[in-house]
This record gives sequence, structure tokens and C-alpha cells, in this order.
Amino acid sequence: MRILVTGGAGFIGSNLIRLLLRRHPEDEVVNLDLLTYAGNLENLADVDRDPRYRFVRGDIADAGVVGDVVGAGVDAIVNCAAQTHVDRSIGDPASFARTNVIGTSTLLEAARAHGVSRFIQVSTDEVYGSLGPDGLFSEESPLRPSSPYSASKAGGDLLALSYWTTYGLPVVVTRCSNNYGPYQFPEKVIPLFVTNALDDQPLPLYGDGLNVRDWIHVEDHCDALDLLLRAERAGEVYNIGASCERNNRDLTAEILAILEKPASLIRMVADRPGHDRRYAIDAAKVRRDVSWQPKRSFDEGLRETIEWYRANREWWSRIRSGVYREYYEAMYGDRLRRAHGQ
Repeated sequence: MRILVTGGAGFIGSNLIRLLLRRHPEDEVVNLDLLTYAGNLENLADVDRDPRYRFVRGDIADAGVVGDVVGAGVDAIVNCAAQTHVDRSIGDPASFARTNVIGTSTLLEAARAHGVSRFIQVSTDEVYGSLGPDGLFSEESPLRPSSPYSASKAGGDLLALSYWTTYGLPVVVTRCSNNYGPYQFPEKVIPLFVTNALDDQPLPLYGDGLNVRDWIHVEDHCDALDLLLRAERAGEVYNIGASCERNNRDLTAEILAILEKPASLIRMVADRPGHDRRYAIDAAKVRRDVSWQPKRSFDEGLRETIEWYRANREWWSRIRSGVYREYYEAMYGDRLRRAHGQ
């Protein structure tokens, strides 16, 4: 199978490409990535010389580039390309709409024009909005996105499903819970807190710290994507999750305990606007339809992830030394100063 993975230099995309090449010797993978701030070809240094892998730099919202790549012949598309950070979407919603809606539309149209036989739209449980203290989101739950990020992902999902209904394009939409693992850009909570703690820097914990997230290791997520890529399913939505709920306060305490760092590193900061209280999903459908099961417990996966960041300081130090340092100061610096009464 010849597979186009968009956003393949990012966190989920790079882990997926590595899994596909390792698991399926007959597969070829094309990686289309614009290499924005979170795209990093170092994430794929170990497969760069594999003859089955090819990188193309380009924007999924550029119809010319997408048409050339898809027209050269691909059997399947897995759309991992997305703007994903909620805080960034609050400050720059237009760029999220461009990538997550217009970009998805461009890919779908190219897939339809060139007869692509499989299209996986990789999405998020955040499209469902905030959940109360009980219950789980199912694939039938209404979409109630709370941020420009989740709203733009919901828009892309609906476009993808419309191409199945209208044109018969064999689309599957996946909605995954919070991912963690190696190569995650250090703006997300786990790598941010791990790398800050390793440097004895403050850990900015939003609000009261009791927001709940459902966690899954990225390799378990990619395993589910691979199974769905090869399953005879179309026009379906699949929730992917490992049923590992943690509130942010407990998660922070676990990270500090594993690193043997003091709780005094925690800084309570002002909450962000529209911060969803709880996510939790029912993944029974994907477990049933493609016999998928997560392989890692959260405790095991978190320890492995922390050790990866400890062992790969050079990777994340380079990221934090550039544009990310300016972003971190703009996003968290004022809140941290207010927390100190400065």
C-alpha cells in the first residue's frame, strides 16, 4: 500500500510513519508536511534513508501541491496535519480554520479526483466539548466544541463525512483522547511539565488543576489507526481511548514524583478561556470492530515517556531555545509573574 501521511513530521504523524514502516515491509509512505513550528524532521531521522519513505514539503491547503502528490499515486491518505494547541487557537483562530478546515477540504477533493481508496481523518475528542463528572462520549454524542481549535477540527470531520455521503469517498473519522509519548512538542502539558521539571523551572498549572483528561500513549493510538487503515469500513466515526482519566493536579504530582522533584515547582496560574472541564470517551466500537486494545498502562507509559525526555535532552533543548522560548514567555510568563505577585 502507498500511503500519504500528512503532518508526518509532527508528533502523531512521525510515530505513525515509524510504525507503518516497521510493521508493513510492503508499504511505502509519503510524508507531506509544511514544517511549521511543531514539524521537525529530526523526529524521523531513523527512517530518513529508508527507500520506502519520501518527504515532500508542502501545505495541505495548497491545491497544487496536494494534487501533485496525490496524483502521483497513493492508495490511502491519513490526515494527521493540523494546528492543535488550544491556547494558540485563541490567539490566532484564522490559521486553525485554514489548516483544519480548508486543508482538509483540499485533501478530500484531491482524494476524490484521483480515486484514493482510503481516507482517515485524524481528529480529537475535544470536538464533543466539555463533559460533566459522569458518563462518556460516544460516537453519537453531539458536537459542542469550545475553542477555535476544536471547532475547526469538527468542521474538518463534517466535511470528511460529507464526502462519504455525497461522493462515496471511503472516509473514516477517528477521535482520539489526549496523546502522550516521545517526540511531542513541548507546549503540551506532559512534555512541558517534564522538561520544565528537569530544568527546575515552574510548572504552570491552570485554574484549580482539576480539569480531567483521558490519556492514551501515542503508539497505542497509531496501532488503532493502522488497523482502521486496513479494515473494510467507510463512513464511520471511531473514538480511540485507553480509559486513563487523570485530573491535571494528580498528573502533575505523578510527574514530579517520578522525577523526584519538589511540589514547590508548581505554580497555579489563571485559567484559559473556555477551558473544558472533563473529557472521557467510550472506545468500545473500535475495540469491537477491529479487535484493538491499548497495550500500555498509563503508569508504564508515563514512566517510559519521562525517561525518553530525560534521555533526549538535546532534541527538546533545541526546540526550547528558539521560537518556542518567545512563545512560552508570551503564553505563560505574565501568568507566572501574577502568581508570584509581581
